[in-house]
Amino acid sequence: MSEDRFEELCVLALDQVPAQLAALLDNVVLFIEDDAPAEDPHLLGLYDGVPLTERDAHYGGTLPDRITIFRRPLLAICDTEEDVVEEVRITVVHEIAHFFGIDDARLHELGYA
Repeated sequence: MSEDRFEELCVLALDQVPAQLAALLDNVVLFIEDDAPAEDPHLLGLYDGVPLTERDAHYGGTLPDRITIFRRPLLAICDTEEDVVEEVRITVVHEIAHFFGIDDARLHELGYA
């Protein structure tokens, strides 16, 4: 799958986030990188920032939180484009959930782990 098509699928996944939740995504950006960090090469996505549940009155003037989607590990676990669409959607939702303070255990219960 081309890098451009993969990016389209990430944008599509973001567009499918309900408007009420998308409106709450403040000071967060999405990046796509080819490879996951060397220490966790099978990682599909990563949230790096301060979740909303941990922000207080002193939060401000900070660089945006980052959601990174790792293209090659995602493609490696998929057999078809339909698989990629589904895995990208799940990964994007999973990382956005971390922004809202939802942990991996709860995401697993919800089917987004």
